[in-house]
Amino acid sequence: MHILRVANFVSPTSGGIKTALRAWGEHYQEMGHRASLIIPGPGQEITEESQGLVYRVPATPIPGSGYSLMWSRVGMVRLLEAIAPDALEVSDRATTRWMGRWARSRGIGSVMISHENMTGILVRRTPVPDRPAHWAADFINRRSAYDYDAIVCPSQFAAEEFHRNGIDAHVVPLGVDLETFRPVRDVHAWTPPAPGEATQIVHCSRLSPEKNPGLTIETVRELIRRGHDVRLTVFGAGPMLGALIERAQNLPVTFHSYITDRAELAARMGQADVAISPGPLETFGLAALEVLALGVPVVCSDEGALQEVVGSGGTVKPSTPVAFADGIEELLARPGAHAAARAQAELFNWPTSAQRMIAIHEQVAQSVRSPAIP
Repeated sequence: MHILRVANFVSPTSGGIKTALRAWGEHYQEMGHRASLIIPGPGQEITEESQGLVYRVPATPIPGSGYSLMWSRVGMVRLLEAIAPDALEVSDRATTRWMGRWARSRGIGSVMISHENMTGILVRRTPVPDRPAHWAADFINRRSAYDYDAIVCPSQFAAEEFHRNGIDAHVVPLGVDLETFRPVRDVHAWTPPAPGEATQIVHCSRLSPEKNPGLTIETVRELIRRGHDVRLTVFGAGPMLGALIERAQNLPVTFHSYITDRAELAARMGQADVAISPGPLETFGLAALEVLALGVPVVCSDEGALQEVVGSGGTVKPSTPVAFADGIEELLARPGAHAAARAQAELFNWPTSAQRMIAIHEQVAQSVRSPAIP
């Protein structure tokens, strides 16, 4: 089976979606399938990568976001026709939704992956009142379900906005590279920092409004107010970087430049005593899972899907600096917290995730070949 993946919201500094696309593509091929990918690029380019052929096509930058969008439907149709896939997998329910209809018109099975929570985005990032925002999200989700043969979500939280409309949505959790992201020290022998040693805290996520990175800064401020000696290292890039640097003035916060090498990122994050993952709209939380795999327990928000991922590997708190500071204190005092973090991460892996995706593609392909008789 030749599976063509298409994703708009991928940039050189994006995180979870790019990681998932790469991992799925690599495992699809290991399972004997062919994988291709279309993503935005500064120009036209085709490269052979570990995840298969990658087509980068001209795209229009979105000011202040770090992303670009592929708008040319005529050009995209030509490319889709030239690639001639057996299955289509689209990671965007908005600007590329028409591709589901294109695939159906050619007898090709299509799957849409919902990497974001449309309801949360409309409620939190637009001036639309809550009730109309829910109506708009429901309309968009119903259209997506109509246009594609199957919907896939990475968590129960992400699937809920489909389920509330009676729409079937497969839940396929993402995975983590347990070899690259493995503890750099003995998780069973971890002890709290001795007097005079600072507690090392790490934040790793895109620095954008939906990730709520300001909560991490304010949690450090609260911990210092309580008399704790802490040091925060922020790993990530995004449109809020400048504002966060200004906000963190006079605090023990280091903003690390974007690290492309996954092994180097793991080595640096693995030195932390505890991690903060504050995103309230996460539909999975791959960055949090990678930190857990390093044997670093995580304080996460009680909103979104993070609590599904973090589980016994950390603690779940309301999105306030006081509550998150309480969570840091709890994890530092919890026996076996670091071993539990690694054990929780081991519940997730990419081979299982990819196998479940392939099963959905095969199910869709069968239904396309044998349509139900009215």
